[in-house]
Amino acid sequence: MQGGMKVELDGRSALVTGASSGIGAAVAGAYAKNGARVFVNYPDASQASAAAAVVSAIEADGGQAAALMADVSNEAEVEQMFEAIAREVGRLDILVNNAGIAHSSPVESLELVDFQRVMNVHVLGTFLCSRAALRMMYAQQRGCIINTASQLAYIGAPAFSHYTAAKGAILSFTRSLALEVGDRDIPVNAVAPGATMTPILADVPDAVLDAIKANIPAGKIAEVGDIVGSYLFLASDAARHFRGQCISPNGGDALL
Repeated sequence: MQGGMKVELDGRSALVTGASSGIGAAVAGAYAKNGARVFVNYPDASQASAAAAVVSAIEADGGQAAALMADVSNEAEVEQMFEAIAREVGRLDILVNNAGIAHSSPVESLELVDFQRVMNVHVLGTFLCSRAALRMMYAQQRGCIINTASQLAYIGAPAFSHYTAAKGAILSFTRSLALEVGDRDIPVNAVAPGATMTPILADVPDAVLDAIKANIPAGKIAEVGDIVGSYLFLASDAARHFRGQCISPNGGDALL
């Protein structure tokens, strides 16, 4: 599955959190190209221009998009974001919980504030956005939630215990929520990408990137185009019978 695959999303609305760059921006662009009206979430003013650029690129390609600023770990801001979507289009068909942050630190020197921030953005943000989305999706009796996990949730990573713990929590949340809404037409699934060239890896030294690459059977770190197809598939009608599943485009780095 590549980012260029075609699915039918005409008339649907989608919110992609953390969509001002990386995988989120690519997913937003792919959804718009396949007919969805896309809301591009970004966390704060520092990402406003990047989010605007994503929207501009979508519109230049003939798609429909709007940028929405909200820190997904802030309940009030999340509620305001969903109220804006309700005013704009009156429904939400696809939620992609993709917002995430990462940095490395051994446990013995990991600051509590840094641990909490990673957990808040990934786990609390996934909860708050899912809760708000479900209220809309229950009313319209249809929807789709896709959470971004990581293959590191399965295999771990030295100096990333807080990040891998957060991604593991997202997997567990995905499974439980899928069971909870199993009798409704609201599939809940996850994508667990392998190492991907996004801004999160921007400051990683070349030697470390080479070591990561050496452990991937496919022989390369993924580009975002290698990842997007999973999100397109899970948002499509072809995936309606997928519930609580995790698709992991990781080049063979983890065999799930």
